[in-house]
Amino acid sequence: MSRSSRSEMDRRELERYAEFACRAAERAGEVVLPHFRVAIDVEDKSGGDDYDPVTIADRASETAIREAIRSTYPTHSIFGEEGGRESGSAPYTWVVDPIDGTRSFIVGQLHWAILIALNDGVRPVVGIVHQPYVGETFVAYAGGAAQWRRGAGSRTMRTRACPRIEDAIVITTDPRHFDPAPKAAAYGAVTRNVRFVRFGGDCYCYTQLAMGLADIVIETGLEPYDIQALIPLVEAAGGVITDWAGGPCDQGGDVLACGDARLHAALLERIANAR
Repeated sequence: MSRSSRSEMDRRELERYAEFACRAAERAGEVVLPHFRVAIDVEDKSGGDDYDPVTIADRASETAIREAIRSTYPTHSIFGEEGGRESGSAPYTWVVDPIDGTRSFIVGQLHWAILIALNDGVRPVVGIVHQPYVGETFVAYAGGAAQWRRGAGSRTMRTRACPRIEDAIVITTDPRHFDPAPKAAAYGAVTRNVRFVRFGGDCYCYTQLAMGLADIVIETGLEPYDIQALIPLVEAAGGVITDWAGGPCDQGGDVLACGDARLHAALLERIANAR
């Protein structure tokens, strides 16, 4: 088999995985929505260190996704925020955040979504972001275009050119996450002299970057399930996403995403000089 034929076969296989993930996310959305914008009990998982909420909606969403994966891909592993790791014999692992942005969910805001990634044993190769209340889904897989879908409509997403820091728009979830001094210095270096900064968003920060509406996302303290679905999305849209040293960020931690590779390189230099 030629390399081009193999690549086409791989692309079709990844497309099938992406469509499955969309269906699983939509099913999870059906069980989540009855709990949105109604009185709901909230449990703090943190043990008192840093507020980490979870609700019946988070757990019901992950249960629905796990059931879909087990019935369709029983040999695949699963790693979810609420249910932990479930090992399979295949090299593939589905990485699930059943509601990314639970704080927004609790207060009835819209910056939350269901995240599903497929990791091939080396890197995330499929990423799905589904917001059931708005009815939109962001879809990407390695070798394909990043797509925005809503109902019967869809469009390809591309990041925008922005080589100059002074022209850049930054979005991040919460500036208080950069509280320790070295992290605060990195955050200050990235945001210094930018056009403006907006707060809030969780996973939606990255979708807006992929849509070409913002230029920089900087975050810290992420878990693998927070970021793996977003990596294929940013990359398929033409952006760059790494840790603060320019390495892989699929295990979470410190993350820098930019729509323009030139901007990303300049910001990595700023971060290195600030730390």
